[in-house]
Amino acid sequence: MNQLTILHSVKRYIGKVRTLRNEIRTERLLNSLPAEVRMDIGWPDLHEGWQQRHK
Repeated sequence: MNQLTILHSVKRYIGKVRTLRNEIRTERLLNSLPAEVRMDIGWPDLHEGWQQRHK
């Protein structure tokens, strides 16, 4: 493997980790909202079965 391939792989991995962290942060933020607001925006109804996926 040359250095460019390794660097590309590391950048892609870091991008995936960053995306995952952003998704978790967003989910926490949405879950911290009052129930009435979550119901108005359709959270978690938009993600049927999200609790089973996150156990």
